[in-house]
Amino acid sequence: MTILILKALHIIGAVAWFAGLFYLVRIFVYHAEAKDRPEAERNVLIPQYIIMESRAFNIIVRPGMMFTFTCGIAMLVINPVYLQQGWMHFKLGFLVLMLGYHIYCKKILNQLEAGTNTHTPVQFRMMNEVPTLFLIAIITLAVFRANANAFYLFGGLLVLAILFYIIIKKYKKYREKKRVEM
Repeated sequence: MTILILKALHIIGAVAWFAGLFYLVRIFVYHAEAKDRPEAERNVLIPQYIIMESRAFNIIVRPGMMFTFTCGIAMLVINPVYLQQGWMHFKLGFLVLMLGYHIYCKKILNQLEAGTNTHTPVQFRMMNEVPTLFLIAIITLAVFRANANAFYLFGGLLVLAILFYIIIKKYKKYREKKRVEM
């Protein structure tokens, strides 16, 4: 029963962590877009986005990550046989990459607070899709385990990443066209 409770808590923590990262990077998009607004708007929006980013990271993202890792490690301690299974190695690899993304988001948050960010709204839109790819990979591995085909998983993620890139570029053109029409 303990492993099931930990698994449920692990999933809840992961949902919070991912939701927080999606929300955080979406705020990054708006923050970057605010730089192109008139000065009066910029002076209101940017300080507000800094507050929202900081709260999202400190109240949702970081605790969600810590809760996810704590419950995951506890499950591995209780059931170390998972560490002998190939799917778990891939899952842990994706979690390390996800942790790197988490740390990178914190670095960007610090840059936005300091006014030294050089990322564009389009770059943030692309960055906002990265957790989606991690989520798909991690959930697929957790559900299918040994039945997960690495070739199809990585191939599918690559195709999805390319689709995200195309959609974001098309959306950028659409927004530019709408801006010209206004």
